[in-house]
Amino acid sequence: MIPLIDVMLVLLVIFMITAPLMEHGVKIDLPKASSQPNPAPPERIALSIAADGGLYWNGEAVERAALRERLAAAAQRLPQPELHLRADKATPYQAVAEALADAANAGVGRIGFVSAPESPPNPQP
Repeated sequence: MIPLIDVMLVLLVIFMITAPLMEHGVKIDLPKASSQPNPAPPERIALSIAADGGLYWNGEAVERAALRERLAAAAQRLPQPELHLRADKATPYQAVAEALADAANAGVGRIGFVSAPESPPNPQP
């Protein structure tokens, strides 16, 4: 039994010396990442047009002349804000076309239309 303990201790010493020398690594070329801050999302302007043709800038009632001034000021900002146009279902097309023309003349380049999704029909039992 004693000779087996000596052999085991010798093997233990050999493994303790050789274990740190063995490297099991795969050399790979990893890509370099550039960390740049994400740009802040642009400001959103909600332009609403009521059925009677009333204009609302972020919920605040404005006249058409004031709307033109605000659109011109918004077009000068960097980054340029997004204009979200909301129109009532009964709004005449002329009011929407005038608002779009004012935005285009002011230089606003990012215009989006906001609509409410239709609800699916209810199944009949």
